[in-house]
Amino acid sequence: MDYLRAQEIVASPKEYEVSYNGVSVWIDQLHDDGKTATVHLRRSLEERSEVTISELKEEYLIH
Repeated sequence: MDYLRAQEIVASPKEYEVSYNGVSVWIDQLHDDGKTATVHLRRSLEERSEVTISELKEEYLIH
């Protein structure tokens, strides 16, 4: 994912499916360096990680 798309997702009122290493995450914060973000697992609010934005993947659900 690129930084601009991550900004769109964070600013949107819609909920998007985003994964990191195949695990569903929520983007909490984008960092000023434009390369990293803080995320947490959707099922665990306590476990937060700093990750590289380029490693985040937007999942497209097929209906």
